[in-house]
Amino acid sequence: MADGREGIPSQFRKGVVELAILALLHREEAYGGEIVDRLAAFPGLAISAGTAYPLLSRLKRSGLIASVWRESPVGPPRKYYRLTADGEESFADLARAWNGMKNDMDQLLGTDVAP
Repeated sequence: MADGREGIPSQFRKGVVELAILALLHREEAYGGEIVDRLAAFPGLAISAGTAYPLLSRLKRSGLIASVWRESPVGPPRKYYRLTADGEESFADLARAWNGMKNDMDQLLGTDVAP
């Protein structure tokens, strides 16, 4: 598992990456490239811009995030994303579900599975 992604089922990873993006935007707004860069710090969550932008578009269509164009101190304007009220609620629900499932899986896996 050289980059942290090999062997992770794609459907499982998609849901986790969506939660990771919501978590980043829960902390502060960010533009697309910034989201990609921040997720790159976590090898199992790293995504390309080609994956990020369609996901951001879907989250926007779902009403979970909103965007605004802002001037950049260097280069062209950037589209910044932030959570909407529905996005905050969805993030809270998903984070609770994640924590519950994580606790359950930690108990099931115990110490029998190597990290």
